Amino acid sequence: MRRAVVTASATAAGVVLLLSLKPHDPAAPVTAISSGGTGPGGTGSGGGTQETANTGTGGGTSRSVTGDAVSTRYGPVQVKVALDADRRITKIDVVQYPSRDHRDQEINSYAIPVLNQEALAAQSAKIDVVSGATYTSDGYTRSLQSALDKAAE
Repeated sequence: MRRAVVTASATAAGVVLLLSLKPHDPAAPVTAISSGGTGPGGTGSGGGTQETANTGTGGGTSRSVTGDAVSTRYGPVQVKVALDADRRITKIDVVQYPSRDHRDQEINSYAIPVLNQEALAAQSAKIDVVSGATYTSDGYTRSLQSALDKAAE
């Protein structure tokens, strides 16, 4: 009799746990994360684009270069880099990054600002990966390097 009660209780608890699981959220809209804050985003293009604009201060020009979209296990990562006349990185916008579900959004809301800060400090794509965001970090550095390579052309 005791076994029957324990078995029934365990079965009921298992059913309740299974029913409490939530399905994954559908694809969430992607927002760009930049080194200067957050802003509206998009999916970007796979090709690198270059834009030149006058900064208005000191007569220098700044140039934006979009790196290649790098496919990762969880989705594409693509960055857009703003460079000053001396080819120093002044701003980095992450145009695409994995954001399919809540976990992706949580990881990347932490990792991308850290990656931006590291890249600005290093002035290159030679930065450490963010623990827990290895795939995003790899895609970020590869896209950043492609943008810097295009800027050097």
